Amino acid sequence: MSNRIRAAAALLALGGLTAGVAGCASSDQPADSDGGQVTIQIGDRPSSDRPEDRKYFDERVEAFEKANPDIDLEAVETGYDATTFQALAAGGTLPDVLSVPLTEPQGLIARGQAADITDALKDEGLLDSLNPSILDLASDDDGKVYAVPTNAYSFGLVYNRSLFTAAGLDPDAPPTTWEEVREAAKQINEKTGAAGFSVLTTANTGGWQFTGMTYSFGGTVENEDGSKATFDDAPSADALALLRDMQFEDGTLPANTLYDMDAQGQDFAAGKIGMMIGASDRYYGVVQNLKLPAEDFGIGGMPQDGGPNGTLSGGSVQIVNPKATDAEKAAAVKWIEFFYLQRYFDEETAVADAKASNEAGSVTGLPGLAVVNTEAYDQYFEWIADYINVPSDNFTPYLDASTEIPVVPEPVNNAQEVYSALDTVIQTVLTDEGADIDALLAKAQEDVQGRLTR
Repeated sequence: MSNRIRAAAALLALGGLTAGVAGCASSDQPADSDGGQVTIQIGDRPSSDRPEDRKYFDERVEAFEKANPDIDLEAVETGYDATTFQALAAGGTLPDVLSVPLTEPQGLIARGQAADITDALKDEGLLDSLNPSILDLASDDDGKVYAVPTNAYSFGLVYNRSLFTAAGLDPDAPPTTWEEVREAAKQINEKTGAAGFSVLTTANTGGWQFTGMTYSFGGTVENEDGSKATFDDAPSADALALLRDMQFEDGTLPANTLYDMDAQGQDFAAGKIGMMIGASDRYYGVVQNLKLPAEDFGIGGMPQDGGPNGTLSGGSVQIVNPKATDAEKAAAVKWIEFFYLQRYFDEETAVADAKASNEAGSVTGLPGLAVVNTEAYDQYFEWIADYINVPSDNFTPYLDASTEIPVVPEPVNNAQEVYSALDTVIQTVLTDEGADIDALLAKAQEDVQGRLTR
């Protein structure tokens, strides 16, 4: 949902985000059954209207083929599009490697639209190097893996450390429960005059964040296969009741009840908001773009209600065409590791990547939800320590919580329509003190259910 990665940065950004990685591939080469050349088609080549990204991508393809002379890559611009994916899958024209949202793997597994790449990951030595909690979202009930997570985020509590200090709160110990959030919001408002807490409410972002709140209260908004809406229950109602009470009883929410991400970010950077929901990459928007002093940025884990229950996560995974041969699967996994993950496993790559990012003035070494295991992630940050230009200690509460709070993906079916319906619910609760929360949720669920089953 958030504009986490700018178009250029998606391939060039260098500092621990998504795709832009260089490096050396393994010397072990996959071979087909005849010991000959293997050719795979890889998707997501940037279009010609993004010349710098396209140039970088093509350079990485060339470098990969040089390091892996038995593998030929055919790069195509095909990317994931929900409106065309099923037709490509049915027609057998999916690329051999394609990036898809983290919401998709379970549906793809159920429909047989992604290859089982467990053995290829084992053979490449990659399986045990990935974050098991994220990998679980791309695996079936038997533990077989059908996608490689390459980019992930999870919700946390973003807060202004300066306002915490001014309010007499400990900036190194942000709230971990929703009751603590409520009390901290009161203290911030009383001591500083700033709004203690803020939520988004428009352009589907309100429903997106509220879905994350529902998870943290122990609920869901859809069942696992997306066939049934499930937010007409106590967790969602309790989360809404909290927001209503903070709005009308405490007076700790902003006067603006129609926040979009940009407006909220501006007020947060201006010191008008103490806390908000966000991922670690919110640092980009409020520090780099809106000039919040870097030392004022803090982030903790997603507050929980009697948890740990869960935190909303998103991101990208790479799938392999279900028709791929074993040799093609092996080649695909090598490319995925080389292009998306190599900086976590190769010091020279990590250092070169971070040095270039730092010298370009880009945010470098931004912590987040790791797609690799703790050992590899910690090693990566040790390698790039000299080039990190973010206040790493300010992310400690978030990173500590990420090992304890389960990650839960976004709704798998018509997520944006779910979010749109919940936008309206949140707006009503924040503007009408007498709103019937149960009735609002029941009506929204009825509307959403009709869309899920059409």
